[in-house]
Amino acid sequence: MPRATIVVPAFNCTETLPATIASLRAQTFRDFEIVIVNDGSTDDTGALAERLARDDARIRVIHQANRGLAGARNSGIAAAAGEFIGFCDADDMWAPTKLETHVDHLLAEPMVGLSYSGSVLIDAAGRPTGHRQRPRLRGVTPAHVFKRNPVGNGSSPVMRRAALAQIAWRPTHETARDWVFDETFRQSEDIECWLRLALTTEWRIEGVRGDLTLYRVNPGGLSANTERQLESWERMVTKLRPLAPDFFARHEAAARAYQLRYLARRAISDLDGASARALMRRANATSLRPWVEEPLKTLTTQTAAQLLALVGPAPLRRASNLFASRSNG
Repeated sequence: MPRATIVVPAFNCTETLPATIASLRAQTFRDFEIVIVNDGSTDDTGALAERLARDDARIRVIHQANRGLAGARNSGIAAAAGEFIGFCDADDMWAPTKLETHVDHLLAEPMVGLSYSGSVLIDAAGRPTGHRQRPRLRGVTPAHVFKRNPVGNGSSPVMRRAALAQIAWRPTHETARDWVFDETFRQSEDIECWLRLALTTEWRIEGVRGDLTLYRVNPGGLSANTERQLESWERMVTKLRPLAPDFFARHEAAARAYQLRYLARRAISDLDGASARALMRRANATSLRPWVEEPLKTLTTQTAAQLLALVGPAPLRRASNLFASRSNG
C-alpha cells in the first residue's frame, strides 16, 4: 500500500488540472497515490482525469455528484490507502519536496496530526504574485488557529490518517461514508475542520519551513461575496461554540476582528476601497486585539483601505500597470 495519499478535489478545472497533477507526480517522495475526485464537473474534467490516470498507475479517479470541497475531500479520504493524507486543490500546485518534507515531519513528531507549510501566491496564469503566506510554525494553540489560521489554505496540510479518524463522524445511519469535513459548509469548511481538531483532540498542529504550496488567487468579485464569507465563518463559530464555551468567550471577539481584517485585505486586492474601509471599521469596533498583537499589519491594512477609498482604484491600477511594464522591459 502507498505510504501517502494526495486527494485532489476537481470541479470544472480542465485548464489547471494537468499542471496540478504534474507537480504532484514530480514529488521527491515516491511512495504515494493520487486520488482525483471529479466533483460533478460539467466540463471535460472527468475525461481529462481519466486520461491522466491512464498515464500513471498511481492515479485513481472518483466521480460523484457535486458535493463541494468538503464532500470531495471526504470522498478522497474514504478512498485513500495512505497512512498520511494530503490535499491539493485542482488549481493549486506543490513544490517537489513538499510531500517528503511533511512525511519526515510527521515521522519525527508522532503527536503532530496536521503538518502544513508556507505558500507562494500565484495568479490565474500560474505566475507568482510576489506575495507569500508565511505563517507561525511552532507553538500553535487553538487560539492561533481560530484567530489567524496558520494552515493558510486547503492545499497546505498533510495529515495523519489517525488524526482524521478521530474527528470523523457519520451524520446519519444512511450516510454512505464518514465526514471529516462538514459537507453543509461551502465556505470555511477548512478552518472549521482545523479548529475542531485543535479543540477536541490532543493532536498538535505544526508547520514546516519553506513555501511548499503554490496557492492560486483569483481576484475579482470577492468583495461581493464578503457577507456570504462572513456568514459562513459565523456559522462555524455557532457550530463549535458548544464544544468549548469558555474558549469562545475569551477569543471570539478578537477572532472576529481578525476575520474582518482578512476580508478587508481581500477587498483591497480587489481594489474595492469602500468595502475595505467598511470592513476595517467593523473590525475596529469589534476588538482592538489585532492592533495590539499585529500592529504593523493592521496599520498597513487600515491605511491601504483609507487611501483606496479616498483616491479610488484608477491611480493604483495605473501604478501597477506601469510597474509591470517596466519589469517586463
